[in-house]
Amino acid sequence: MKRRDFVVSAAALAAFPKLSFAQQKEFNPTQSEKWRSFEIVTRVEVAKPAGAARAWIPVPAVDETWQRTVGNSWNGNGAMRLAHDPKYGAAMLYAEWTDSQKAPVVELTSRFATRDRAVDLSRPGVAQPLAASDRAYYTAATELMPTDGIVAKTAREITRGKRTDVEKARAIYEWIVDNTERNPKTRGCGVGDIKAMLEAGDLTGKCADLNALYVGLARSVGLPARDVYGIRVVRSEFGYRSLGAGSSNITRAQHCRAEVWLAGLGWVPVDPADVRKVVLEERPGPTTLADPLVPPVRRKLFGAWEMNWLAYNMAHDVALPGSKGPKVGFLMYPQAETAAGRLDSLDPDGFKYTITAKEITS
Repeated sequence: MKRRDFVVSAAALAAFPKLSFAQQKEFNPTQSEKWRSFEIVTRVEVAKPAGAARAWIPVPAVDETWQRTVGNSWNGNGAMRLAHDPKYGAAMLYAEWTDSQKAPVVELTSRFATRDRAVDLSRPGVAQPLAASDRAYYTAATELMPTDGIVAKTAREITRGKRTDVEKARAIYEWIVDNTERNPKTRGCGVGDIKAMLEAGDLTGKCADLNALYVGLARSVGLPARDVYGIRVVRSEFGYRSLGAGSSNITRAQHCRAEVWLAGLGWVPVDPADVRKVVLEERPGPTTLADPLVPPVRRKLFGAWEMNWLAYNMAHDVALPGSKGPKVGFLMYPQAETAAGRLDSLDPDGFKYTITAKEITS
């Protein structure tokens, strides 16, 4: 990938006009041939360098039938290079500064295109079988997502009597929607420690918890599944405020999703966490699964995604290159550290980073 300096104009960073959401349409993303193009700009400043400093910014590294990477460019006052997680291929911009640099800064611009996706679950197609190595890869345990013990026991109970993979995958989805809750007090997108959730009987959290639960349960009964980590970039075309970004500032709009591989269908998109987000956030106060706004979302988010969202990667347990700190469970937020240690990636004001987005219409 060719690197070039890229200076973003004030116009490119200007906020979208204030959005007003019309009454919700029926939530119904369908397989689309229409591609939409977007640009996001991530700016990281290390306010208190405390000696040498390093930063890692997630870079889009998912090229699928529903997303394609257009290009990335960056500029700043440190040494910068593109790096990859060796196991999952997660891409990141790695920047480092010497202790003589008192105001470290780096800015990454990423352009990409997406289109809505939907799978007709009633009509299996001609998807090629998943290779044995890939099946092993996507049914393996991770540090936060074991596939034995209480996870396997719970999954067997959920899928008891289900004969096909589609039936098992849907049963896990419906169980999560019925038995979990979105917790507004959870920091960021959550942690994704599914064993701890099940052992404590506390099935609350946010997307990194609830969708990781889906992936872990699916893997434990032999269904290949994976988390997809990303960020919302624009509002929902269906008027659901909880399912889109409300302005051009998407600094806190991170969201992860999940996929399950089903014979004849290939990778199928799911997102039980967003059903629970609608229940908690779409109305002025929390509502219930029976609210008329919820069933259309519940029906579609087993098999479809609205792609007003960027997928960064599918990586777990990421060791940041050059870092002196621990692995991160997933790479969805900018990360940084100084001689004093790892900065709090969930505190963009204290850490000092911003992410802005715009749709490219020309």
